[in-house]
Amino acid sequence: MITPLPNEVDVLIVGAGAAGLFAGIWAGRTGHGRRILLLDGARTLGAKILVAGGGRCNVTHDQVTADAYAGGSRNAIRKVLRRFDVPETVAFFEDIGVDLKREDSGKLFPVTDSARTVLDALLDAVRDAGAAIGYPYRVESLTPGAGGGFDVGGAWGQVAAGKVVLATGGMSLPKSGSDGGGYALARALGHSITPRVFPALVPLVLPGEHLLRTLSGIAADVTVEVWRGAERIAAIDGALLCTHFGLSGPAALDISRYYTDARLDDPQTRLIVRWLPDLNADMLTARLLKAGRSSVGRVLSDGLPGRLAAALCAIAGVDAAMAADQLTREARRALVEAVTAMEVTVAGDRGFTYAEVTAGGVPLSEIRLETMESRVAPGLHLCGEICDVDGRIGGYNFQWAWSSGYVAGVGV
Repeated sequence: MITPLPNEVDVLIVGAGAAGLFAGIWAGRTGHGRRILLLDGARTLGAKILVAGGGRCNVTHDQVTADAYAGGSRNAIRKVLRRFDVPETVAFFEDIGVDLKREDSGKLFPVTDSARTVLDALLDAVRDAGAAIGYPYRVESLTPGAGGGFDVGGAWGQVAAGKVVLATGGMSLPKSGSDGGGYALARALGHSITPRVFPALVPLVLPGEHLLRTLSGIAADVTVEVWRGAERIAAIDGALLCTHFGLSGPAALDISRYYTDARLDDPQTRLIVRWLPDLNADMLTARLLKAGRSSVGRVLSDGLPGRLAAALCAIAGVDAAMAADQLTREARRALVEAVTAMEVTVAGDRGFTYAEVTAGGVPLSEIRLETMESRVAPGLHLCGEICDVDGRIGGYNFQWAWSSGYVAGVGV
């Protein structure tokens, strides 16, 4: 951490989040003797790292493929991920003193269960690589220098830089510093931003009167699907959590970006929840027909929390205490549909304030993937969430930060 700032550096990295720190480490390790400076506008460094994974920091996942990402083409994302993969990530963190453990979900966390362990180790690694960090220094302008390189400025003054890495993040969790300011910097140097930039990995809000909002704290393992007409756009398996505002949990967060994206094309896009994913309509119908005098609620409670089972009965207009063999054909059909293919009306989402990542950004087609250097502004490199790449929950977005940060750091 330095003050005052130097007047000139060889490499200036805008943003000291996960991707920026990684870029700084590898720029320092591979560019011996280069003057490397990271600038960040936040008053607290690494805020996203500190809150990730409930404060434990889900560093990565043990199985990371391009299929876990959206935005840029899978092939382009795959090229970057291969440059610094999961085994290399695990080895890197072990080398800087952060041992990782694998949980049953495949997520990798520090054995300390503390995100502070991860952040402190990264900051030490930046220092050991010979790079310096200045904060809070918000970068507000980025222009080509008269004699080459770039002029980087803000309310604090100006620094001349031979090369620049943009690692400003997107727009998610704006209190952490990623408030979209990086997009203006990229545009000023000729880059475009995808037409759509919207919250991803974000909880979904249901209408105020929706019965599921009365089940706060109830969770179930489900399949959530997005349908546009007769076409299924996406399907996610995982835990769905009912909350006082709507739906959260891994399944809701993962499906949110696909639902939002599809709905922008077609407002009639539907969100379908399959509460008992191992049972289709015919199987549940057969189970109800065989249940005899057992109550409908009891039949559903074999696979669902009791309160949720009762709510699904209410949504179908069925008394949960009714004997299964007393159901009319119409009532049974309505109940089966509510359980195996419930269409859930979504009022919106909780926005960037609660989103874990941003969908959209600088298209990968404008970046040379072997170095993450801009195709339109030579000497500028980009990495992390500012790129049009967003992954599923579970450490995938951190892995993109490590991989793209590594490529940018070495490339610069």
